[in-house]
Amino acid sequence: MARFGRGWVVPVVGVIAAGVVSCGSGDGEAGSAPSSGAAPASDKKVVVYSGRGEELVQPFFDQFTEKTGIAVEARYAGTSAMATQLLEEGDKSPAEVFFAQDAGALGAVAKAGLFSALPAEVTGQVPESYRAKSGEWVGVTARARVLVYNPDLVSADLPASVFDLTKPEWKGKVGVAPTNASFQAFVTAVRVQHGDDKAKEFLAGLAANEPQVRDGNAKIVEEVEAGTLAVGLVNHYYLGEIAKEQGKTPETMTAKLHFFPGGDSGAMVNVAGVGVLKKAAADPDARALLDYLLGPEGQKYFVEQTYEYPVVPGVTGPAYAPALDSLAIPPVDLNDIDDLAATVEIIKGSGLVP
Repeated sequence: MARFGRGWVVPVVGVIAAGVVSCGSGDGEAGSAPSSGAAPASDKKVVVYSGRGEELVQPFFDQFTEKTGIAVEARYAGTSAMATQLLEEGDKSPAEVFFAQDAGALGAVAKAGLFSALPAEVTGQVPESYRAKSGEWVGVTARARVLVYNPDLVSADLPASVFDLTKPEWKGKVGVAPTNASFQAFVTAVRVQHGDDKAKEFLAGLAANEPQVRDGNAKIVEEVEAGTLAVGLVNHYYLGEIAKEQGKTPETMTAKLHFFPGGDSGAMVNVAGVGVLKKAAADPDARALLDYLLGPEGQKYFVEQTYEYPVVPGVTGPAYAPALDSLAIPPVDLNDIDDLAATVEIIKGSGLVP
């Protein structure tokens, strides 16, 4: 199973921002036609830089190849590492599609002017909140931030807000993964919604409350399920992944999910998504991959195999979680969470990690 966020996320945003002038900027409008010239013929191959783990998405790529005859040449690394590599390679990059695990990284690459605007018939399949305003990237799946908890270890009422986890009753009981990309995206969303001072205050309070620091979401869910940890901040789909690994179903797990109510910051929903590099703007094989990712078979794959939410209306989400459109999501624009470098520095300065 793919587990993200081992080690600090490389703060690519500052590096990418510095390269905007030399790389140009995306000045096309969403849905605009590619530059002049005939559309290239299919070579039955698409090169994908994947920030999502090989174990997670290679079976999907194999399925796509079997259905279409188009081979996927996938190169794997962390999302931030892949974004940095794209910037360094520039026009010489072999990449045609970037498949990232969070909107922040997609936004950072878009700021560098590396993506082409996607056709409106592609982006229009996905709700506005899960795609770039510029049309340069589109969400493929959604993942909600939750509090995973063990009912046998939680005597107090579940918190109404993620900020309540700094209170004395949660001292020593909360698992967090501050070097994980999803935690960093969450903190970035807190900064966008409430400002840096509020984010710093929360992180300092969390650090003072003696949290149980782990290096990823999966470990937190495993410990909550085993009864060695009371609660933890994770993405919702990890409950499904750990259940599958243990030969269970999410419904039979001891660990349960608490979705923070009322648009709380702890209920942030992020996306994994894709952008197409400018060189492949008119490439029919890249377009075929996008169509398959957003089509019924692609959306069903991620629901059934990775327990994520589909972003295309009409596709049913994971059975063990409330419907995506029923969640009370905080009013944070995913286009605004691309300042990960500053977030990393704030987390490092919070005392949350050594």
